[in-house]
Amino acid sequence: MRFEQAVDVLFQGDSITDTGRNRADAYSLGHGYSARVAGKLGVQLAESTPVFLNRGVSGNRVSDLYARWNEDAIYLYPERLSILIGVNDAWRIVNELPEGAADRFESSYRHLLEITKVYLPKTGLILMEPFILNCGATQERWEEWKSLVGAYQAVVRQLAEETGAVFVPLQQAFDEASKRAAASFWAADGVHPTAAGHELIASVWIETVQNSPLALRP
Repeated sequence: MRFEQAVDVLFQGDSITDTGRNRADAYSLGHGYSARVAGKLGVQLAESTPVFLNRGVSGNRVSDLYARWNEDAIYLYPERLSILIGVNDAWRIVNELPEGAADRFESSYRHLLEITKVYLPKTGLILMEPFILNCGATQERWEEWKSLVGAYQAVVRQLAEETGAVFVPLQQAFDEASKRAAASFWAADGVHPTAAGHELIASVWIETVQNSPLALRP
């Protein structure tokens, strides 16, 4: 569905973005960082009644985003498009699953952004850095996880530079936070953030975006 008011921010990604959003409610944001960003900026910028949407889908890889991009991104014509993706691409490869037989993260992500630029030339891009913590699901094969996700982080940073997107750095924020409390306090399984982890993501997102050319204004 299209919206009468312009969509200020569309959040896209996997389960870290999805966070149990209600598919029957087009405005449902789930309980994660997107809801926290919307809540904080909504209060600050209430006079302009900003619209935030969440179309994250649990389990998605970059190629899955591409498969649903028409209806879940292009059709919505957002003013800003925020993407957090990568952990499921890595998960398939590290665990040697059939879907991870070829690493298509960079090529798929690049193609996704190229298509987006063609059909949404005025939409501001916000690329969020994929991250992991050393606990839970990542701990047993930590060096493999760290190497692969580190490569993905470099890819996302490079794509942000190439496309003029705002890059939201998350790994360092989690690394620093893990000096204050155990990694599992921020993401119990090393991948999915806790309430504190989502609050941290929201804080970094707001600080980065609101100090960029894509800042939301009253």
